[in-house]
Amino acid sequence: METVIGSMTALVTPFKNGKVDLVKYEQLIKRQIAQGIDAVSPVGTTGESATLSHKEHKECIEVAVATCKNSGVRVVAGAGSNATHEACDIAKFAQDIGADAILSIAPYYNKPTQEGLYQHYKAIANSVDIPFVLYNVPGRTGVDLLPETAIRLFDDIDNIKGIKEATGSLERATSIISQREDFVVISGDDSVDFPMLASGAKGIISVTSNLLPNLKSKLVNSALSGDFKTALAIHNELYPLNKILFCESNPIPIKAAMYLSGLLDSLEFRLPLTAPSAETMKKLEKTLEKYEVIK
Repeated sequence: METVIGSMTALVTPFKNGKVDLVKYEQLIKRQIAQGIDAVSPVGTTGESATLSHKEHKECIEVAVATCKNSGVRVVAGAGSNATHEACDIAKFAQDIGADAILSIAPYYNKPTQEGLYQHYKAIANSVDIPFVLYNVPGRTGVDLLPETAIRLFDDIDNIKGIKEATGSLERATSIISQREDFVVISGDDSVDFPMLASGAKGIISVTSNLLPNLKSKLVNSALSGDFKTALAIHNELYPLNKILFCESNPIPIKAAMYLSGLLDSLEFRLPLTAPSAETMKKLEKTLEKYEVIK
């Protein structure tokens, strides 16, 4: 069972007149493929999955799988929920239509115990056969999947292959990598991609790569091949952009940046997310002047 590694994009979900724009979604994925990304991850946090209906969620996965077919680019489908049975349903659907792996966010709002997290993930992972990636982002979910629980899951369940660590903590990543060399750690925070890769992470799931997949792909490829000088140079070049893209709640700034760059036709969000402030738009415009966004 092959583990998904490399450069991966946490896809935004485009809207048009309040509905998911699947035509634009396909175009955005084709652009990712053309610019060297290794995998796309539909309907995660950046894809506003919390405000999509189950039908919309599944349609996005379906389009991603169809668009990536025979391209060599894999699909790591978002299949998370604060209700375990819902996450199982989405995971099984994703597997059935041909997704390569599952990415599942820790259950938000409920604040389960570590045992609850273990049982939640065990149930979802056991509902499918394809590789399964845990997703820990306590700043969004209100619950922290601790290293000992993640390692327990890795040890006990064959298809749990990796974890997207979005704590921003290098100590957290090292804690896992030092104990289980084969447990794939993936950076979920653009601001620490280089140090995570240099410390043994095997890939990234990036917000910034929605805008610059060519650079993020080169950063990861360079780091994984041992060319840390090139990887660090790209990482430092991207610092101003990585910083501004999180000045308001993700995915507000990245969608605005894509709109300003001509990658999105309209700037739409699902409430409770709203358009960025005028000040943020000005900062984004100024920051984007430093980068070449290839369409």
